[in-house]
Amino acid sequence: MGRHPLLRAVPWPSVVAGALVLGYVTVFVLAMVHTSYDTWGALLVLPALMAIGTPILARVAAANPERDIFKLLMLAMALKLLCAFPRYLMAFVLYGGAADAKMYHQKGGELALFLDQADFSSGIHYDLGMKVAGTGFIIIVTGVVYAITGPSLVGGFLVFSWLGFWGLLLFWRALQIAFPEADTRRYAKLVFFLPSLLFWPSSIGKDAWMMFCLGLTTYGVARLLDRRFGAFLFIALGSLGTAMVRPHVTVLAGAGLTVAYVLRKRPKQVSALGPLRMVVTVVVLGAMVMLMLQQVNTFFGTTGGGGDSVNQVLSETSRRTSQGNSVINQAPAEDAAPAFSLNPAGLPMAVVSVLFRPFPFEASNIQSLFQSVECFALLVMFIRGWPRMRQLPRLFLRRSYIAFALVYTLLFCWAFSTINNLGILSRERVQVLPLVLVLLAVPRPEGADDRPAGRRRSRPPVWRVQPGQWGSHRPTTVLRPARVGGPGGNSQPPPRPRGDRPDHDFH
Repeated sequence: MGRHPLLRAVPWPSVVAGALVLGYVTVFVLAMVHTSYDTWGALLVLPALMAIGTPILARVAAANPERDIFKLLMLAMALKLLCAFPRYLMAFVLYGGAADAKMYHQKGGELALFLDQADFSSGIHYDLGMKVAGTGFIIIVTGVVYAITGPSLVGGFLVFSWLGFWGLLLFWRALQIAFPEADTRRYAKLVFFLPSLLFWPSSIGKDAWMMFCLGLTTYGVARLLDRRFGAFLFIALGSLGTAMVRPHVTVLAGAGLTVAYVLRKRPKQVSALGPLRMVVTVVVLGAMVMLMLQQVNTFFGTTGGGGDSVNQVLSETSRRTSQGNSVINQAPAEDAAPAFSLNPAGLPMAVVSVLFRPFPFEASNIQSLFQSVECFALLVMFIRGWPRMRQLPRLFLRRSYIAFALVYTLLFCWAFSTINNLGILSRERVQVLPLVLVLLAVPRPEGADDRPAGRRRSRPPVWRVQPGQWGSHRPTTVLRPARVGGPGGNSQPPPRPRGDRPDHDFH
């Protein structure tokens, strides 16, 4: 039976849109009456962020040869913003506000009030009460955000989560530029919807900021390896952003960039100044890494140089994280810094520990149990993707972006294996996951398929382009075979030691 003529005459899309707007206004009015700006301010921030992000994503999707990519990007942005709410509940309900986000919110609100009342003609004089690098810099970022949005706690979570999303988008674009034959659609689904990348960088704090700046750096690296304009600007901005918060991560990215640049494929036509330009660039990149190493010494308060300095930093990291219920190896004494071995023979175990722990049998609470499920799933994906992994030695030399991803991943796992608490490790590893997932996007070799037999089917590729062609040509129309046989075919959690909570920074 068909619908009644009156029902067919109703403009249902307009009715649904009107109902949603009416419902939103009702919730907004009720929130203003019954809650503070800390809460209802988010109802202003959320639509503003969506309104800013939507046209940008539309422009990205319009130039992208992937099918239905706009819907995927919009879903990813909406889901990333929604993850700010459970992240807020974890920090202020589960942990009762015992999280770094509370301090950033308070200090940032004070700074925002000062900025609103300051006379900029006479300069800005404000005492943070701490050095700018590290925690002080995130307070400044929070203050600037609050000066624009107002001091809304939930709104702040939304803004930082939104920043984290753009970092993920930049990682995705970097892969398309520097490794166009990769399975970029698979990578998009992994990097935009992996639970850790959705959840952890969705809070006021260092994680979202680092995700955004690492995305900027990686995007710049991809443009540099593909000889595109503006590469050094993105690298400089991203590196400055990471160096102001976690300079040791900047060193790791710089080392990966240096190796990738040396292995970069030379153009067919080389100018007379080409070799000289390469030598100068390598020297500049090496000098930047050395300067960042000096910044790391200052940041951690270590002395000496070379291996001794690195050993001090890593041992101090291990000592600071040797507390709480999720501790891996108990430190011998509260104030002792256990020695950390620089022997590269321990690198395989470091990779397993950083990327795939906690194991299910190591889970000590519901949070770590969920995390262990994701880690186990990721491990299974790598095991099943062995045909892809076997190509890495060859691609390391042929695709310098793979060299960048591998060097950064190995150095990160080596350095962060000193974290002695699985709760903190679960949050810190989001800084390496976007580049780890690049390895799962390596195209399958000819004749190999790592999917189950029931899901394999022949399908023509949507697009394949050569390096440097993305964005400069319209996507090629894919001819599909015609169909045959048819026309047209309320209780408080028990207190826990501070070090067991992943919301606290250890440096």
